[in-house]
Amino acid sequence: MALGAATLGYAVGIERRHWTLRTAELPVLAPGSRPFTILHVSDLHMLPGHRSKQRWVAALDELNPDLVVNTGDNLSHRSAVPAVLRALGPLLDRPGVFVFGSNDYYAPKPKNPARYLMPRGKKKRIHGVQLPWRDLRAAFVEHGWTDLTHVRRTIDVGGQPVFAAGVDDPHLRRDRYADIAGPADSGAAVRIGVTHSPEPRVLDTFATDGYDLVLAGHTHGGQLRLPGYGAIVTNCELDRSRARGASRWGAHMWLHVSAGLGTSPWAPARFACPPEASLLTLVPRGSGSDEPRKSAPRKARDTVR
Repeated sequence: MALGAATLGYAVGIERRHWTLRTAELPVLAPGSRPFTILHVSDLHMLPGHRSKQRWVAALDELNPDLVVNTGDNLSHRSAVPAVLRALGPLLDRPGVFVFGSNDYYAPKPKNPARYLMPRGKKKRIHGVQLPWRDLRAAFVEHGWTDLTHVRRTIDVGGQPVFAAGVDDPHLRRDRYADIAGPADSGAAVRIGVTHSPEPRVLDTFATDGYDLVLAGHTHGGQLRLPGYGAIVTNCELDRSRARGASRWGAHMWLHVSAGLGTSPWAPARFACPPEASLLTLVPRGSGSDEPRKSAPRKARDTVR
């Protein structure tokens, strides 16, 4: 009982605020392209009082990313839009793209944790009150970020064309891939797909259309991981081994899943899975190993170290 209490205390009181920056190098660019960096931010699940998280995320601007990709679930409260904008404020002046997740549309509600162990088809969806996602979207777009929801766009990143497309949240079955279907631009330096939930059916369609990299969130990396075992669940159809980080998807495409920076306010615990953002360095294909280069995660309370 004492060990259980200590573990819970650590998961709730320490690790869920142990802000972590992960880095990886991915060989996805066309040969001859210049390397550039992506800051992947996901699953903030922001409440108005999350001051430490806001300071830490704002300080990520010091990394000077070339592109910011936000894969959704920014909100957890109807009054959290100003808090999200304080956190992302400096980053909004950089090129950025985004899609939304379920907790941008609806507030979380208390759930029986055993539901996450049930087959997905047997779960009854439980939605909270509607959240002001339109206000958040308006602010992102006003600052110049591109909403990729069922949109295909070519974006200039450091003088190089980056082709990007996205879908609405597959976890809510809001995705309409048919709206963006078709071969990705073969002349771009890289072709990037963006989705909140990394559902295999969506990943397969991105791969078929020739995308080099898909960025997703939603899984929280499992949120509770067991040493030597990994994520217990992913809360989607993705297998546990891909719950966070970079992995191959098929012969050509890479997948990067962010473990995210937050939790539901009704389940405020993380274990062996600290909250994270990711700085990804994209390099030309064939410039090194076919496996992503990863560095040890950097951790900080309120500042990037």
